Amino acid sequence: MISPAFAAILASGRAQFNGRAAEARRRFPALDMAAFGAFLHDGVDPLVAAVAAAAPERAGSVTLAAYDMALELVGHGLAGPAAKNPFLNGVWRALAPQFAPLLATAAVDVLGLLSNAAIHLAGVAGARPAQWQRELAALAPQISAVADLRAVGQVLAWRAGVAHFRLGALAAADTLPPALALAAFGEPGAHWPQVHAQLLANPWRGNAEGREFGSFSGYGGAFGTPPQVRATAEGFVVCSGERHYLLVADACGAVLHGATAEEYALASTDVPASVRLEGAAVQIGARRIELDLPAGEIAIAANAHTVAITSPYTHAIRLLPLA
Repeated sequence: MISPAFAAILASGRAQFNGRAAEARRRFPALDMAAFGAFLHDGVDPLVAAVAAAAPERAGSVTLAAYDMALELVGHGLAGPAAKNPFLNGVWRALAPQFAPLLATAAVDVLGLLSNAAIHLAGVAGARPAQWQRELAALAPQISAVADLRAVGQVLAWRAGVAHFRLGALAAADTLPPALALAAFGEPGAHWPQVHAQLLANPWRGNAEGREFGSFSGYGGAFGTPPQVRATAEGFVVCSGERHYLLVADACGAVLHGATAEEYALASTDVPASVRLEGAAVQIGARRIELDLPAGEIAIAANAHTVAITSPYTHAIRLLPLA
């Protein structure tokens, strides 16, 4: 059963909604109307009910916007029971209703932002979409403008593992009220300019241990052969067999992008004097880190912030903060 508010709107505009569905079937011949009906029940109804409670005079226009967008998402196989990734369904069902006041004034913008973010996050290997949804829902009462939603969503996407969003997220955070920016970074009560400066200067702020990335592709990992790495300002260019990648990593996560053999050839093999191998350990300044690798064939690369460690005995790359 759908909510009384949604049922009443659908009944009063039956001809209009049926016409929209018929047009969508012409645009998307594979559109499954049963799947669309299920998404209306599970994804659209909760947000319509939330808007009807918060701003009943806007429920009709929000329903039209959500109905049209739902047709397109289901038509592309992005939403509904047979969706390629179910995360978007949950965002409409559980997250969008948290923004009922904002939906009432800007439904297309809000649903577009949330849907695009959900689709992108679900497609980034290693990202943590559930964390993004949970943290954005917690901040929803503090977000009253579409621009703030966009900025907070970007910050939380970075914090949920989309490492290449780092600089964009920091720039977006600067557009927010300081209290909201600090809340997005989980540091309420701090001094925003100071937090911003620290985050900008140190990509590993809050994570002194670093992280390990990668495993054998035969077990669902990224690399078919043990990787070799060279440094760039953005991260590390990785060579694995005949394939090349750009690895971007920081305190929040690690993301692999495509790269070329030319980019690998041009990347740096220099290592700072403060970083050196000593048998099966790496010395980074005053820190000594014992490595679970055979001595003798360990390789290191470093950029301004990170040391990457590889070995022909593993498909993983060990990433350690340089500072």
